[in-house]
Amino acid sequence: MSGYRETALLFEAGDARLVGIVTRPASNAPARLGVLIVVGGPQYRVGSHRQFVQLARALAARGFAAMRFDCSGMGDSTGAERPFTDRDRDIRAAIDAFSATVPEVGEIAIWGLCDAASAALFYASQDARVKKLVLLNPWVRSEGGLARTHLKHYYAARLGDREFWRKLLGGEVGIVRALRGLGSTLLRALAGSARDAGSKSDRGSDVSGPGPGFQARMARGWKRFGGDILLICSGDDLTAREFVDHVAGDAEWKGLVEQMRVARCDFAEADHTFSRAAWRGQVETWTADWLADAAHMRHKLPASASRELA
Repeated sequence: MSGYRETALLFEAGDARLVGIVTRPASNAPARLGVLIVVGGPQYRVGSHRQFVQLARALAARGFAAMRFDCSGMGDSTGAERPFTDRDRDIRAAIDAFSATVPEVGEIAIWGLCDAASAALFYASQDARVKKLVLLNPWVRSEGGLARTHLKHYYAARLGDREFWRKLLGGEVGIVRALRGLGSTLLRALAGSARDAGSKSDRGSDVSGPGPGFQARMARGWKRFGGDILLICSGDDLTAREFVDHVAGDAEWKGLVEQMRVARCDFAEADHTFSRAAWRGQVETWTADWLADAAHMRHKLPASASRELA
């Protein structure tokens, strides 16, 4: 017999009808804390490599109820697709449906990867039921930020790679093409930096679109949210590296990631979606362990999990 049981839901979010799946322990009553898995990007409730299915079932095996759902206009849900900066309505409706279906759940942890982590930060402080956040590789993408990340983490590594120079000098890598790529990235980085500097006033505004300012809105959501946060960053992922670089150099984010309520796991080998089974399993374990004992999780993480990204 499996350690979980699953229930399909239909629930309303404005003029949209959303589809969700609740997974709960098969025999025992679930913990008071339930996990809402918010989907990011152009995906539906299963997730890349069935990640969200496996996560929900792993959490149920540890005693937690979990819910994953299709946002408006995605998967089997109706309505117009909404950007990640405008998911509050869907998230609130999902929490309402989750709580009604599993009345033992009185508190919520939101789990989000990529722009779902960003959406969780926009929403969390507005709902007293949300007590914890699990944020994986949060999305802070800008053209300049991505170009600077490429320069720092891709081109710097290439220039220091003996094999690259061997191939370049041996004619296996086109020098003109390589220089053009580097020059184009430098120009994008400089142009992006100029735009960032010219939009300082915009960055503080509470914009709803994915233009200048949404990163600052994420930071303010982090500040306003009073609960615990688990931050997981992949090492082999430019999105995660862009986030780490952004929060290290942006005044809005100063000191936020270092707060005592934040547990951070840097997963050096993993890619953006944790595509290997072992990587997904590690994320499931970190998530369940932290949910079970967030106050002491910082001291329980293995040394390999707490290294800063280089």
